[in-house]
Amino acid sequence: MQLNDLRPAPGSTKARKRIGRGNSSGHGTTAGRGTKGQLSRSGGGKGAGFEGGQQPLAMRLPKLPGFIHHGRVEYTPVNVSRLEALYEAGDVVDGESLMAKGVIKHDYIPVKVLGDGDITKALTVRVDKVSATAQSKIEAAGGKVESAC
Repeated sequence: MQLNDLRPAPGSTKARKRIGRGNSSGHGTTAGRGTKGQLSRSGGGKGAGFEGGQQPLAMRLPKLPGFIHHGRVEYTPVNVSRLEALYEAGDVVDGESLMAKGVIKHDYIPVKVLGDGDITKALTVRVDKVSATAQSKIEAAGGKVESAC
């Protein structure tokens, strides 16, 4: 037996009502819409949000304040304390190594190193952004901050 051999049980399905296909079908002329009135016309009836003349729900609810800047860049934050725990002295910190260590999920998302915690190892940091406090802590530990490649 194949998938194309499967059929519904005899008598379990019913043909759909084909309206507007001639008077002999029993559903011709007005196609079950009645004679006149708003609902008999094409495009007739009220809109989806119409509530009988009262103020619609979408207009009653308060709108969200503020402004959403669609060009904003969201950075994945990584603290220097996390770098201290994961890397050895002399290592290079970049998107690929952060992804390999499971700090970030995707290497195409921009990363910003923040200055929370302490760092004692000399690391070379090549990420998209570094905060001023993080940069001073990395350089004080003997490391260096390079622009992302």
